[in-house]
Amino acid sequence: MERPLACWKGEDRYEEEVLPSLTIILKTGGCRHNRCRMCSYRFERYSGEVLLESQLLSQLQWVVHHHPLAEVAIVKLYTSGSFFDPEEVPSRVVDMAAQIFKGKLVIAETRPEFVDPERIAAFVSAIDSGDYQTPLYVAIGLETTNDTIRERSIDKGFSFADFKNAVTGARAGGAGIKAYLLHKPLFLTEREALLDMEDSIRGLAGIADMISMNPCTVQKHTELEYYWKRGGFRPPYLWSVVSVLLSAPVHVTCDPVGGGRARGPHNCGTCDYDIVRAIREFNLTADRQMLTGIFDTGCECKEEWERVLSLEKPYCMPLTR
Repeated sequence: MERPLACWKGEDRYEEEVLPSLTIILKTGGCRHNRCRMCSYRFERYSGEVLLESQLLSQLQWVVHHHPLAEVAIVKLYTSGSFFDPEEVPSRVVDMAAQIFKGKLVIAETRPEFVDPERIAAFVSAIDSGDYQTPLYVAIGLETTNDTIRERSIDKGFSFADFKNAVTGARAGGAGIKAYLLHKPLFLTEREALLDMEDSIRGLAGIADMISMNPCTVQKHTELEYYWKRGGFRPPYLWSVVSVLLSAPVHVTCDPVGGGRARGPHNCGTCDYDIVRAIREFNLTADRQMLTGIFDTGCECKEEWERVLSLEKPYCMPLTR
């Protein structure tokens, strides 16, 4: 059997409950867009002549054999690009996934151009067992509500209007919406990135059912890494991440991948571990008082962060590493 790129158990908060989840990243034919400046997942694809359908079906069978699905309530499906792109994930594979994960709450990521109401409705019908009012959430990497930042800093290839059209299509098919945001892509100062996330969350609060913010991490073999190696990019401070989460009008989850490391969101190294742990706890509890306590406790590096917010200028190199 073919093993997925990654597969792991975890927990996720859903409607005031903490439920067991399973995250699956399938290796596919690759993202059709294939241009985002910060993304290395687009390189995780089959190359040459492969039987894509059989390879993907084998990965699903691997999941079934290695993870007791009876113990899982939420299944999160990711690929190198879009789960609902028929060229990346053949229809038979989507149908098989629906059979395997019937009765689960499924979150499946896709680009907006592949949100077809009829296809979404068919998948919803296949997985729906009556256990959840909304059994499918279509997850879209919007990254920001600002079209200029999305195009110039990320090269995402679609607009906020395209996203909203996809929301309409997904809801017409009976699905909910999860939006992913990217905190501090290329070419933004610390302050610009913080304000962009605050604006984006406010703009999505009445549109998306779930919002997840991903602090930018420097992945290998990306354009982002090119600038980072030359001192032209610094991942966001964890202070900025916590500040955004506390200012949000709705509960926003956050996975600080690489938190505390040079390639990931970080502070000085002394306070990083406690803050990352607090953010992950906040994801499940939504306890703002706990997160506020961490923020107010501070660290010597918090003054550095405040100076960076005040002094860093657009179109210049970052002030710190």
